[in-house]
Amino acid sequence: MHVPPYHKKPSWQRFFVGVFFGALISYFVIIFMYGTMYERLLEENSTIQSKLKDAENYIEALEEDNENLDQKSKQPTTVESIELEITNAEQLRIDKLLLVQLEDLVKEEISHIIGQDINIVYESNQLLEATIENKNFKVDDFTYSLEINRLLIHKTVKISAKAKISN
Repeated sequence: MHVPPYHKKPSWQRFFVGVFFGALISYFVIIFMYGTMYERLLEENSTIQSKLKDAENYIEALEEDNENLDQKSKQPTTVESIELEITNAEQLRIDKLLLVQLEDLVKEEISHIIGQDINIVYESNQLLEATIENKNFKVDDFTYSLEINRLLIHKTVKISAKAKISN
């Protein structure tokens, strides 16, 4: 069998040159398309990685905050301050200076509850009431006794009392 000598004919030579350059151009087009696709995928991958890192940091911060809240919730809540209100100060015509001194004396009498657990103070609220009501407080020339109207126990113990002048 004999291969015909097509390489000598100009029409076949143009065909082979066209196939060669077509293959070369198609090779470059495929390389360009592959590079563009690969670049887009790398860009998408990097944005997804950054979003993932942000989400992990967010989750870590939330877990740390949750642990802090758990630790705070395990600690007992304590009494932080005492507020006293004398409801009938105007009726007894107690001036502001005497009122402040009377409130300071009462707060000084029950100052031991500051820093204690709220549950302990709540359980001993009758003792707290009895401590205030059974004590006479001397301010200047007057002696006052208090009768508790309302006692709220929270981080701030709020006491609403009615004062009486006793002899």
